[in-house]
Amino acid sequence: MFVAYVVVTVLTVLANAGIAAADFARARPVLANAAAVHVPGSWLPVLGALKAAGAAGLLVGLAGVRPLGIAAATGLVLFFTGAVAAHLRARVLHNLAFPAAYLALATASLALALAV
Repeated sequence: MFVAYVVVTVLTVLANAGIAAADFARARPVLANAAAVHVPGSWLPVLGALKAAGAAGLLVGLAGVRPLGIAAATGLVLFFTGAVAAHLRARVLHNLAFPAAYLALATASLALALAV
């Protein structure tokens, strides 16, 4: 169980660090997606910071501060639940799989953190 926790959490960290970097870089696909779901481009640094903080918190949780890792995973679950809701509200379904995949990773990280 511990190996699954480490593997899934590391994948979640890498995914969130990558998308946070794309937010900070204002990558063209990120800007297009934000516009499609009616999120102002000015929010991207804040959204990127939240994703980066979640990734950092998961790493700290892996390093032994379990409550922080659980809090970070919970925050990412809430964040990506909001992202999925934003896609549904805007009826942008063609790329719903992306926030749903991040939500699945965060949920799995949370479930495994609570189980170990």
